[in-house]
Amino acid sequence: MKSLEELKALKAKMQKEIGIRDDDKANIKIIVGMGTCGIAAGARPVVIAFTEEIAKHGLTDVAVEQMGCKGDCANEPIVDVYFGNEKKATYIKMTPDRAVRVVNEHIVGGAVVTEFVGDDK
Repeated sequence: MKSLEELKALKAKMQKEIGIRDDDKANIKIIVGMGTCGIAAGARPVVIAFTEEIAKHGLTDVAVEQMGCKGDCANEPIVDVYFGNEKKATYIKMTPDRAVRVVNEHIVGGAVVTEFVGDDK
């Protein structure tokens, strides 16, 4: 994957294939920091891992979104998870393997993966 356009195209394709709701209608939002530092630290594979794991579970009430710089370069890739009206969980130093755990344990299981949580800035 070489560009933001390719990532957006992958997101659109996956949304159509698995029926992920529009971002503004989703009950669960996964927001990945995609600033320069986030991308350099591996945010693209993290987005792909989230999208693929959501598809495996057939989840339709989850949106994977991107945002710019989170301002905490040392902890990139950073991911915020908004689960309904609950307080957000901010995961730091994410990897594709960690993303899979977050989907399985937090999104599906309802329990924040506390070992990956960083300070909320």
